[in-house]
Parts: sequence; C-alpha cells; structure tokens
Amino acid sequence: MPKIVDHDARREEIARALWRVVRRDGIRAASVRTVATEAGWSAGAVRYYFPDQDGLLNFAMDLVSRRVRERISALQPTGRATEIALRYLEEVIPLDSDRQAEFDIWLSFVAQAQAESGAGGLREHLGPIQDGLRGLCHSLLVTLADNGGLRTGLDLELETERLHALIDGLSLHTSMQPSVTTPARVREILTDHLNTLRA
Repeated sequence: MPKIVDHDARREEIARALWRVVRRDGIRAASVRTVATEAGWSAGAVRYYFPDQDGLLNFAMDLVSRRVRERISALQPTGRATEIALRYLEEVIPLDSDRQAEFDIWLSFVAQAQAESGAGGLREHLGPIQDGLRGLCHSLLVTLADNGGLRTGLDLELETERLHALIDGLSLHTSMQPSVTTPARVREILTDHLNTLRA
C-alpha cells in the first residue's frame, strides 16, 4: 500500500525550519539550501514544495498569521465581556515561547518587507495582517459597547487605533524586555486600559 504523504504538514515542517534559521541567523540566511539543511532535507525536496525563496518566505509569513487566527478561533467566548476581550488580546502578544517565535519572525519579515523595492513579495502581506489585528481590536470594542461595557460617546474608530497601537507597543516591549514587561504586567496594563473605557 503506498505511503500517504501529508503535504500540508511537510510544508509547515519546512516553514518551521525557516523560522529557526531566521531567528538564529537572520532572514538573509534563509535560502532554500540553508532551510533544507535545517530541516534535514535535500534542497531538491524543499524545492518540490517551494520552487523559490520567495514562495518559501511568503508561506512562512502566512503561517504566522494562520496560527494566530487558529488560536483565536479556538477560544470560547464565555465569561464577562472584559475577560473575553483580554483573552483574545493576549493571543496576539508574545507571552510564551510559541508566540515569541511568531513575533520574532513577524519582526524579521516586516524589516525585510520595508527594505524591498516596489510592490509584491513580503510587503503585500503586511497590510492584510495589520488589517486583521485592527479588525480584532474593533470587533472586541464593538462587543464591549453592545454589552454596555463602554461609556457612551466614545469614538470607536479612534479607540480601535489606540488599542491597536497599545497591542503593538506591548508586543515589542515584551519581546525586548520580558523580565520587565511580564505576562502579569501586560494583563494589568490591558485591564487598566479597558477600564478607562468603561461606562
């Protein structure tokens, strides 16, 4: 009986090898050859799934956003509205080793995308990912407002931008100084921010 190959799992295995190379040696070191060596594969086997470096980098960046979306989708929206909002927001901040790996890759890819000239490549992924995070912030604020958790008269578009900026800032601080911006401190800051918006 022929062996059944899970091609999606193979692609993800290769992408995770790319993550390790990028975190250790930087994104410029992430060639098909170096990623193949990291994964324990031949370069030809990697090229079967990703014929060029651009395809490999794009898939690895997509994997970051897909993992975040899957975690958020798996959350159960039970409890008080503010507690639910906090659980969702914590999923996009690097509060554990897995989320730290994702954030490291995200930062590396953002830097590379900004250095690219012209359209296409990694740069075209930045807008949708940022739009997704902004959409999450907006959705959570709308839910809080619908449940009477926000005071009337707030500009939800402005508050969405403020929350989005806070998430970006906390993610960077957590990544740079995890002993200072601890998970407990992040939760405290987020809770305090949401409390300032309460009715």
